[in-house]
Parts: sequence; structure tokens; C-alpha cells
Amino acid sequence: MDNIAGTKSGLIWAVHITVAVLVALWLFPTVGLLVSSFRTADQISTSGWWAALFPAEINEVYRAAAPDDNRIAEGDRFVVAGNVFGQAGAKEVLVWGVSSRAIDAYRAGEVADLGDGETITLLADGTYEWRGNDDQISGRGQRMFVTAGAPPEFTTGNYSTVLFTEGSGGGMAKAFFNTLTVSIPATIIPILIASFAAYALAWMEFPGRALLIAAVVGLLVVPLQLALIPLLKLHLGIGIGKGYLGVWLAHTGFGLPLAIYLLRNYMVGLPRDIIENARVDGATDFQIFVRIILPLSFPALASFAIFQFLWTWNDLLVALVFLIDATGETTVMTKQIVELLGTRGGNWEILATAAFVSIAVPLLVFFVMQRYLVRGLLAGSVK
Repeated sequence: MDNIAGTKSGLIWAVHITVAVLVALWLFPTVGLLVSSFRTADQISTSGWWAALFPAEINEVYRAAAPDDNRIAEGDRFVVAGNVFGQAGAKEVLVWGVSSRAIDAYRAGEVADLGDGETITLLADGTYEWRGNDDQISGRGQRMFVTAGAPPEFTTGNYSTVLFTEGSGGGMAKAFFNTLTVSIPATIIPILIASFAAYALAWMEFPGRALLIAAVVGLLVVPLQLALIPLLKLHLGIGIGKGYLGVWLAHTGFGLPLAIYLLRNYMVGLPRDIIENARVDGATDFQIFVRIILPLSFPALASFAIFQFLWTWNDLLVALVFLIDATGETTVMTKQIVELLGTRGGNWEILATAAFVSIAVPLLVFFVMQRYLVRGLLAGSVK
């Protein structure tokens, strides 16, 4: 009875747990980038993105205001008062000290004895009072090593910097549109060419068709890196040079084998009766292709479009080889992020924002069209 068709396997819970773990592992980096893109540099440097909703402990060094213009006489003594945070309540002082060797010597509100009657007091809201005689309250302000609790802080300033500020980690807006200029034609052109080729290989009889199918399958395993330099020399030789046209044709050439293979397998599985009835009614191959094959092949077309768009959007190597970007006019997002890594390796809030801007469009494309992905990939697997 345990093997009767239709009964659920005892391992169904293990499958569900495994899927949930895999989904969580896939989501964690994306959610981390999203949260980090709205955090400040101080927040990122002191705590992970998973602690973004909780106060963070920050170690900072402050100085009391310079005594010359800020001290107030109280009899034969002087006092300098102020707030280390600029305004009361911006952060909360947890512990503090007056020496780098004991940064947690005092709690908020306790008085630090600096010797010979000189004292300094630091309250929880950052307010301090530095007291002493004329010789003591002079020169530079007294240092205070403060461990403060900073409340959660989020900002959209990172996106303004990345998208609209040139020369300071920005310029991503231009790179965004440059990437769209590369990815959209590089996705549409191979689909147009491959759909015609796939129909011919699936439903048209001509000599050498089997050899062409075998050649397409063989081209699937040709390494991309192997063809870059010869293809660039060909472009330079025929006058295309380096530019958008060159990168479009390069992506088209590298994407055609997979497109033809995927679409041909799907079209072969379409009902033969529909096509034969159309031919009996006098429809030409072009009419059959446009009015019957293309509408029925939309899942396969969408499946390849997802793969091709994600590949071209995230590509760096082909863009470096086939695009001229000495002036930055054709810089794509992947190269822009590499430049940020090289010059702004410490500005993690800028890098996280740039990375999330880069993956936002592929995520949108994937979630909008993912229902067609499995249908297209399973094309021809079941008769």
C-alpha cells in the first residue's frame, strides 16, 4: 500500500526544508545588499546588515571645545561645556575614558579626575563639563574616548551619490543606460536570428540539416575566451572597430548556439497536425512561422531572453574587449563597480548601493518572466 500511485513520500518534508534552505541562501546576499545600500558608513563599519534595526556600538574620539574662546570663569576656576555629538541625544554614551589604554574607565555621568583638581564629566546625552584652573583649561581641548550607542539610521543619500554625483563614486546613472544600450539589442538580435534558424532546423527539409544541428550543439562548448581576440581582429579588419555595434554582434555570436538549440527543441515538440493543416490551407512557411510557431513558442523565447539578458547585463569581459570607454561615455555598470572597488574600497555603503542598482533590473526581469523559464527549459524533454 505504501507504493500506491498518488501517495505522498515520507521524504516530502525533507524536500521542503531543503528548498527553503536553498531559497534562504539565495536571498541572504540580495537582502544584505539592499539593507546595506540604505545604511551609513558608520553603521556598516560597526555592525552587520542583520543588526540594522538595532542600536550599534561605535567607538569614537572627541575633543572638548578649545578653551580660549569657550571657557567661562567661575571664581578662580574655569569651565568649558558643550556636547560631543553636536546636539544632545544624537547618540547615547555607554562608557568613556580619557586615555586610549582605558577607553571604558567611566560610565556616563561619572566624573574623571585628571589630577590637581582638574575634572571632566560626560553625561549620557553627550553633554560634558571640563573644569580646572587657568593653566589647566588652556591649549587644546581634552580628549575623550567614547563608546556610544547609535540608533538605527537609514538614508537615501547613497543612491543620490551613486546615480547622480560624478567623480565621487557616482556616474552610475550613465553606466546604467549604457548597460541597457548593450543588453536590449544584444538580447533581441539573437532571438530574431535564432527563431528563424530554429524553425528551419525543426520543420524544413533540406540537405545537411543533421550536420547543422550537430554543429550548433558543438558550438555550445566553445569557450568564450578562445574567440575574443580573433573576433576583435575580424571587427577591426572589416571596419566595425570597437563600439556598440561590435559588442552587439559579439553577444549575438556567443548567444546564438544556445538560442538555436533551445528554440529548435521546443519547436520540434509542437503538434505536427497544426502545421500540416496550415500547409493544406495554403499557408507559406513564413506565415506558419509568424502566425503559429512564434505565438506557441513564447515560453521558449522568454526563457532564452532571460538567460541572454542576464548574461549581457552582468558581462564585463566582452564589454572590456569590444567597447571603447577611455572617456567613460560607454562604461557599463560592471566596469563602473570595478572602478569603485579600485578607488573606493573602504566606502562600503557606496559599493553596496552600486551593486544593488546593478542587480535590480535582472531581479525584476527574472521575477516577471520566471514562470516561462521552466517551461522553456523543459522543451522537448517529454513526448
